[in-house]
Amino acid sequence: MEQQDAKKKLNALTVVSNKEHKGFGAGALDLSKLSSVIIDGAEAYIDMGAIHAKSKIEKGIKFTTNREDTPNGRKCWIVWVVVGRDEQDNKFYAGVTVCEMAIDSEARRGFKILADHVNRMDYALKGRLMLDGLDDVEKAALRKVLIDNSPDMWEHSSDTLKNGLQS
Repeated sequence: MEQQDAKKKLNALTVVSNKEHKGFGAGALDLSKLSSVIIDGAEAYIDMGAIHAKSKIEKGIKFTTNREDTPNGRKCWIVWVVVGRDEQDNKFYAGVTVCEMAIDSEARRGFKILADHVNRMDYALKGRLMLDGLDDVEKAALRKVLIDNSPDMWEHSSDTLKNGLQS
């Protein structure tokens, strides 16, 4: 049982707050149901490194919060995806939020607003859907990766998500 408890502790990030803390894990944010998808043009793929800002496209890039510092950057997205369970214990995509970035691989420069990425991760963990900004090609790529990952989870997901990813 101790090994299982130790594993649970590794999957939780303690959130610091001004509330009274009552032992390890109190106020913890469970990231075990969180995944990250990268959308780069017409391609979407799962890249768990994005959770720690170490996805394939982020490595070696110096980021700034000023969009003008990356004039030749291509638009990319980090998508936070959270898996939930319904009353019948079926898994489904419960929270899906998108965060814009601009990446200029040649100049090794990028644009993103970290606070926005963190807030949208939190929104996904709370079961919200935020797909604003995706164009039809990006929606199709995200829809494909979600379906390919698990047709069953897609089938049990909300109509709001399915309709939001229609081209």
